[in-house]
Amino acid sequence: MRLFGFEISLRKAAPQNLSSVAGSTWWNFRGPIRESFPGAWQQNVTIDRQPDLLASSVVYACVTGIAVDIAKMRIMLSQDTDGIWKEVRSGSPFLPVLRKPNHFQTTIQFIESWIVSELLSGNTYILKERDRRGVVTRLYVLDPLRVRPLVADDGSVFYQLSRDPLAQVSEMSGNFDVDNPVVPASEIIHDRICPLWHPLVGVSPLYAAGLSATLGTKIVSNSTGLFANASRPGGILTAPGHIQDDTALRLKQAFEANFSGVNVGRLAVLGDGLKFEPMMLTAENSQLAEQFGMTKADVALAFHYPIWKVTGDFPAYSSGPQALTLMYYTDCLQPLIEQLESCLADGMEFPPENNYGIEMDIDNLLRMDTQTLIESSTKGILGGLLKPDEGRFRNNLSPVPGGDTPYLQQQNFALSALAKRDALEDPFSKGTTQVQAPSPTPPAPPRGLLVEDLEFYEEELRKELVLT
Repeated sequence: MRLFGFEISLRKAAPQNLSSVAGSTWWNFRGPIRESFPGAWQQNVTIDRQPDLLASSVVYACVTGIAVDIAKMRIMLSQDTDGIWKEVRSGSPFLPVLRKPNHFQTTIQFIESWIVSELLSGNTYILKERDRRGVVTRLYVLDPLRVRPLVADDGSVFYQLSRDPLAQVSEMSGNFDVDNPVVPASEIIHDRICPLWHPLVGVSPLYAAGLSATLGTKIVSNSTGLFANASRPGGILTAPGHIQDDTALRLKQAFEANFSGVNVGRLAVLGDGLKFEPMMLTAENSQLAEQFGMTKADVALAFHYPIWKVTGDFPAYSSGPQALTLMYYTDCLQPLIEQLESCLADGMEFPPENNYGIEMDIDNLLRMDTQTLIESSTKGILGGLLKPDEGRFRNNLSPVPGGDTPYLQQQNFALSALAKRDALEDPFSKGTTQVQAPSPTPPAPPRGLLVEDLEFYEEELRKELVLT
């Protein structure tokens, strides 16, 4: 099969007897109508489909908040050198696709589309484009509702695609449907959330949040109708006696025409014992605010999204914004980030000898305030953990001469030296100080010696001092 001008070795699909694992679209909110109980559809009691659920402000906040927070992290190509991961910033053929995944998306937009697809459908499908060397040069996020996983009799995994001009899914050949080509798993990066029932089918958090999100949208919809009627509920006109059908219809039409819509608030004069009685519960009686707050908390719970990011009410036990952000990262974002790193590293097919890996720069998320950043950098430098240039890099400053070496203060001792001290019988003894005796002063030579005798005398004194 020929894909993007590159020959792909692929076994024919026809003899493989491929079977779909997604033939049932029970997990798809744009598929069949989902009933909470048999016959619910006839009673108009159903869960909203995906486009309607996205009208919920809570669902929108959870999906976009998670996607934007992960998209703000920079994709780093790292290399394992003696057990230490260091970022590769140049010289690798895999860097261009990480900096520009395709011709119509930036890296931020690409990651955002990846996470949005995963949160809404439970699955993300990335189609790879290669050059003649087999190196991945383009990555395209596909519509998850137009991709179907297939499994062959021998367990091989394939994916059936629909034509997508934006992702350039075209020019397929072989024993395949031109409009629905089939590609091997080697050409697709498949990321998925919690495959509860099948390992190739992820389940969206909307599966658990669908009822609450539907309730929330209906509460807002009913409230809109209520407030459009000047916050006055509907009701009934009653009379003490029997009313003919035509009379009742005439009274109904007259009352709606004169006292509803823009005419709400006008004075109504009722005779013949007619009486208006409200039929709907007010927002206060139906505990509307409490019900809507419950739907917010339940939707946020399904997405593992902190409720304080939806309501803006910070918990009383919090020790600051940084601690809350760290809690948000570990509970909500970290599983998605780790999975994205693993799938992208596997999909890029790095050569084993390069020891490459993918890391997301979480510093853009856990960014500290200026005072904390400077204090932590200073402590790291003084403690010998960071080089001065590394501390300056964290503060967006350029390197300086002599800054590529870690430093420690002089009064610090090596552990080996402290171990030798502790091995003494009394490690805390100050010991005795030996005073070195001053060197003896040679006596003055006798007077009246000649120069030759003086030199002989000094030589004899020098020998005597050496012997002593």
